[in-house]
Amino acid sequence: MVRAMWAFDPQYMLYMVPGLLLSLLASWYVHSTFRRYAQVPLQAGRGVTGAQAAAAVLAQAGVRDVRIEPIDGALSDHYDPAHKVLRLSPDVYAGRSVSAAGVAAHEAGHAIQHAQGYGLMRLRQALVLPARIGSQLSYIVIIAGLALHMLGLAWFGVFLFAGIFLFELVTLPVELDASRRARERLQAAGLVSRADYVGVKRVLDAAAFTYVAALVTTALQMLYFVTRIRGEER
Repeated sequence: MVRAMWAFDPQYMLYMVPGLLLSLLASWYVHSTFRRYAQVPLQAGRGVTGAQAAAAVLAQAGVRDVRIEPIDGALSDHYDPAHKVLRLSPDVYAGRSVSAAGVAAHEAGHAIQHAQGYGLMRLRQALVLPARIGSQLSYIVIIAGLALHMLGLAWFGVFLFAGIFLFELVTLPVELDASRRARERLQAAGLVSRADYVGVKRVLDAAAFTYVAALVTTALQMLYFVTRIRGEER
C-alpha cells in the first residue's frame, strides 16, 4: 500500500527500476543455477545427501551440537541460531547433487560461524530488530513527514530505514564468509572433486548475487528518500 503511493512518482521509478530488474535477474539466476546443478551428481561424494554433506562439514569443523532437520518449501534452507538447528528444504536435505551439497554446506557454514563466535554474524543478529522496525514503520513515517511538511519526521523515517540498509550491508559479508567456509570444509572432508568444486562455487555465487541485488535495491531506495527530502528542504 505504502510502496504503491510512490509508484506514481516518476523519479521514484527512476531509482527503483534498476534495483527491481537486478532483483529479478538475481532470482532467475539463483533458481536456474540450482536447477542446473541439481541434475549433476557429486563425483567425489557419490551417494551423499545434502543432509549428510552438512553433517560432514559440521563434524569436520568440530561442531557437534547442531541438529539437521527437513523443512517444507523450495530453497527455504536456513540455520536457526536460537535453537541450533539447520533446516534444509526437501531437494537439499535428500538431494544427492552438487546443488544439494553446496547449499547444505553453506547453511552449515552459518552454524560454524555461530559456534566460533563470528563477529559479523553477532552484529547481524543485533540488527534484526532495527531492520524489522524499519521495514514496518519507515515508509509510513517518511511519507507522513513529507505530506505534513514535517521534514524532521521524514528524516527520522530515513533513520529507521537505515536499519534495513545496515542489516543488508552486514548480511552480504556474512553470506560470503559462509560460502567460503562451505567450499573449504567440503574439500577438507573429501566430498568434492575439482569439477564438483566448480559447480558448488557457481551455485553459491548465484545465491550471493541475490544479497548483492537486495543491498543495491535498498541503497537506491534510501538515496531516493534522501534526495526527495533534500529537495523539499530547498
